[in-house]
Amino acid sequence: MASVVMVVSGANVWTMKNAKPHPTGWSEEFVTPHRNFTKAGLTVTVASPGGVAPTVDPLSFNLSYNNNDASKVREQQDYMKRLGSALTSPMRVEDINPDQFDVIFLVGGHGPMQDMAVHPTIGTVLVAMLDNSRKIVAAVCHGPAALLTASRSDGTWALKDRQLTGFSNEEETQAGFAGNAPWLLEDRLRISGACYTAKASWTPHALVDGNLVTGQQNYSAGITADAVLKQLAVAV
Repeated sequence: MASVVMVVSGANVWTMKNAKPHPTGWSEEFVTPHRNFTKAGLTVTVASPGGVAPTVDPLSFNLSYNNNDASKVREQQDYMKRLGSALTSPMRVEDINPDQFDVIFLVGGHGPMQDMAVHPTIGTVLVAMLDNSRKIVAAVCHGPAALLTASRSDGTWALKDRQLTGFSNEEETQAGFAGNAPWLLEDRLRISGACYTAKASWTPHALVDGNLVTGQQNYSAGITADAVLKQLAVAV
């Protein structure tokens, strides 16, 4: 049975340029992939830096981000509650052994901009899995911030020239955070050497480049997870 480790941020806030803390954690980007992976029969493990319980940005429960469907919000809340200690007492990211997982899935929300983009050990895991064609590295929305840590021993970035996507500058602008953000994900990915592409703001979009699968924003969570499952079927 295939296994996936879903990495969530351990940050409570994203510190803006004016030092104002912004809540982090986007529910749909965790719940939808977790459900899809579980239904497909994968063994799912949740991990966070230090094994801390992840937090959820209250904005992710706003009806405007959930098709004005209150039942969708309740379903997400109920789903996370049912996971119990699997979510509230996750594995430590620092203890992830790439040999033990077929897939690593980097969940979004603004939290990864705070902690995963500078995490001291996740990069080694990502490089090991990227270099194994039978493994899959996936990320959605701001989750690709963690990919910035994937440096090789010679200092080169393991994702240079790879095709990927993630939360766009335009989406960050429309969401109202670009002007106060310490840095923008699209900018950093491009500067680092990625072949970044995005569709129109808020359009579901998943991009596959070999064993790398990325999704543009929260509305892309489901199709990103489905793309992972499709690639996993090919890999195994």
